[in-house]
Amino acid sequence: MHTKVDMGELSLFFKVFSDETRLKILGTLLDSDKCVCEIADIIGVSSSAVSHQLKLLRALNLVKTNKCGQNVTYGVSDEHIKIILEYGIEHINER
Repeated sequence: MHTKVDMGELSLFFKVFSDETRLKILGTLLDSDKCVCEIADIIGVSSSAVSHQLKLLRALNLVKTNKCGQNVTYGVSDEHIKIILEYGIEHINER
């Protein structure tokens, strides 16, 4: 393991993946960017709950925003996040 890694920051990074709602949000964003209302409809929670979780995901640089006029969409910030989720799904499906 890299010696310059802040273990507290790494721990916080992995804690994000321990919440089912956040995982559902990230999962919906793997295919394409979506607005809050689309995410809420897909995962079956309120828009305010989605917004709350997106705030945390943005703060930790797991999602990015794209603004077009007054419309804001969210997407997975980079390929690393996709790989982590895909490996997790692959690992679970191996059982």
